[in-house]
Amino acid sequence: MITHVKRAFKYRFHPTDAQAAELSRTFGCVRKVYNMALQARTEAWTLRAERINYNATSAMLTAWKKTEELAYLGDVSSVPLQQALRHLQAAFTAFFGKRAEYPRFKSKKKSRRTAEYTTSAFRFCDGKLTLAKMSEPLDIVWSRPLPEGAQPSMVTVSQDPAGRWYVSLLVEDPNVKPLPTKDTAVGVDAGRNHLLTLSTGEKITNPRHERRDRTQLARAQRELSRKANGSTNREKARRKVARIHARIADRRRDHLHKLTTRLVRENQTIVIEDLTVRNLLKNGRLARAISDAAWSEFRSMLEYKAQWYGREVIAVDRWFPSSKLCSSCGRLQGTMPLHVRTWTCDCGVTHDRDRNAAKNLLAAGLAVSACGAGVRPQRSTPGGQSATKQETPRREP
Repeated sequence: MITHVKRAFKYRFHPTDAQAAELSRTFGCVRKVYNMALQARTEAWTLRAERINYNATSAMLTAWKKTEELAYLGDVSSVPLQQALRHLQAAFTAFFGKRAEYPRFKSKKKSRRTAEYTTSAFRFCDGKLTLAKMSEPLDIVWSRPLPEGAQPSMVTVSQDPAGRWYVSLLVEDPNVKPLPTKDTAVGVDAGRNHLLTLSTGEKITNPRHERRDRTQLARAQRELSRKANGSTNREKARRKVARIHARIADRRRDHLHKLTTRLVRENQTIVIEDLTVRNLLKNGRLARAISDAAWSEFRSMLEYKAQWYGREVIAVDRWFPSSKLCSSCGRLQGTMPLHVRTWTCDCGVTHDRDRNAAKNLLAAGLAVSACGAGVRPQRSTPGGQSATKQETPRREP
């Protein structure tokens, strides 16, 4: 049986005033239900050592709708509310599996405005999408076509801080299939001055997206700080700041998509370093540059695209001395501060720090692949433990 990859296609759309009001109500109800269910589960376990699961919170939701205070929960589609409870259940499962932190309450100002609709809560016909509780289809900007004959199994509607509306359709994509096998492999060293350095010697320039708009962003943030809390002018200033951030993020994401797609298409094996970005961000002098480089997002894109197209990504242990090891003779050097960009080994070979690191990463990754050792590190959990470490999970309330 042939199974296709499920892939989300995201599009802008422009809601009518009625649709925007309905979706805003839905976002608020989703946040309310999630927070109430989280509070109920926390109190039940803390006060009574009682276990509350998805089924129990679903029954609570039915009871909440019958109360006068929360009767407005029945005015929106019930599917996004049930999906919020499922997400909460998944969050608790991840927490007790020590893969995530304890679930947190959703903030009205900071949490993502989103709602999920399953097949029972929308109608998709002839390229028109109509959500539950709405009489008119959404005005979607079809920037690219869906796969031929695709039928969405899930629809996610969201609004970003800049006020832009998006709809994401989850469909099976028959066009995603393994690429022809290649005999090429590449080591990739991430950096700040150059975004990536490949073992082939190629250096990919760091576009520094945030730096390009830093002056404009600082000016907009100063204007925002002068506005009175709760005023209309403050909301306008906040939107202006959000639009600048969105423009930076869009450019960065577009560049990373093109870069990761190229690496996956050209190489069968890609070796990277298992960087602890969370810890690196604690360095005040480097945090802004590291965030702008988006190393974590780069790795995420690389891994899921490699899985789609039949490629292999190997992450070398973060303690591997890739920069201080001579790729020619294998001799390990002493302390090497970040400002040292070139160095000469005792064997007489002069190395570019980044190119040398990329070559060493490639050699180490191929060695791991050849011997079949299961030492490819996974990202650390928020608690600082490796995801590969097997421990007995705690009891779930």
